[in-house]
Amino acid sequence: MFNKKFITLFLIFFVLIVFNPLYAQEKTTTNSQSPQEYDEDYYKAYIPPPAPPDEVKAYDTPNDKGSSITIEWKLSTDDDGSGNIVTGYEIQRAESPQGPWKTVKKLPPKTNKYIDFTKENENWYVENYKDYYYKVLALGLGYPSESRVVGPVQAKPQWFHTGKTPILVATILFTIFVIFYIQLARKNPNIFIRPIAGIEAIDDAIGRATEMGKPILYVLGLGGPSDIATIASYTILNRVAKKTAEYQTDLIVPCNDPLVMMIAREVVRSAYLDAGRPDLFNPEEMVYFVTTMQFAYVAAVNGIMIRRKTATNFYVGTFYAESLLLAETGNIAGSIQIAGTDRVAQLPFFITACDYTLIGEELYAASAYLGRDPILLGTLKAQDLGKAILMVWILVGSLLLSLFGSTFLKDIIALKF
Repeated sequence: MFNKKFITLFLIFFVLIVFNPLYAQEKTTTNSQSPQEYDEDYYKAYIPPPAPPDEVKAYDTPNDKGSSITIEWKLSTDDDGSGNIVTGYEIQRAESPQGPWKTVKKLPPKTNKYIDFTKENENWYVENYKDYYYKVLALGLGYPSESRVVGPVQAKPQWFHTGKTPILVATILFTIFVIFYIQLARKNPNIFIRPIAGIEAIDDAIGRATEMGKPILYVLGLGGPSDIATIASYTILNRVAKKTAEYQTDLIVPCNDPLVMMIAREVVRSAYLDAGRPDLFNPEEMVYFVTTMQFAYVAAVNGIMIRRKTATNFYVGTFYAESLLLAETGNIAGSIQIAGTDRVAQLPFFITACDYTLIGEELYAASAYLGRDPILLGTLKAQDLGKAILMVWILVGSLLLSLFGSTFLKDIIALKF
């Protein structure tokens, strides 16, 4: 079927292909190396590396607790942000200039700063007072280019945060104000304090109840004996109890907490003793425990308002959802109501349903207003002066920025002067 010439040519071609050593070597090379590895070697061999980062600096990170080193560098001249030439930067660290080097972080292009901070439980922990060396690599499609090695550098904790110098200055000034006003209050206990309507109305509310011949209700709220609002309420209770002793007006203090009840009894007892009328103090009828259950307590207090027809109601302390129930019942009964709490969520209800409301820190300031203690007066006056200075600072700074574009006062606080 095939002639002899064709068969001969076919056999010669087959022998050359199968037994050709060049073909066998090329086939072995191709099978032992993947196309990806072959291409990567090709790129590294023929693509020039990017320009290395320059002006590398490594220093202890300021204003920290240590275990942190900051590295800064000048971008590679080939870094245009596109990622075509410089694909990123690699931070390497070692404990000696010769290595071994450990990769700390790989960063994207256009990055010229990195803070080397690792947690203590990590393998590559930055120890305080230990020498470290750093270098920055510019990564590209080919081989990376290395910066010069910088170091040694040590991480150290700082005892003072220089960025908080304005806070230190403000604290020193405030301390001076407090000491000055305490000395001034000791010389003149009647030193002027800005008036607060809710506190000034206490005597008038007690006088009204005396004229009407009706009792006064004082509610300490649902807070515990250690709550700041409850502690501040004791001072107001002392003032109210002293006035009721002088005017011989009935006082009712139903309590939600047994410990609060014991403290309130001693406060009222002390007030009646100071007023010279200890015979009028009846602890079982004046200060007593009702229940620890929230709404059962509210129901009992509301019942007291309706049955006893209280002329004046005080709600001073820590209050929750019961605030509106108490204040609304007193408002319907026609009582004069003075409230005070540091619970922001309950203030709208008291403001709506009560005649006077002590808002936030006004409750704490009541101790200074009513007790006239020099230390409390001095602290309160210093706070008012500090607020005035801050308000003037903000106002002047806003005017300078709006009219002249000046950020002078802002820069002073930010330590940019």
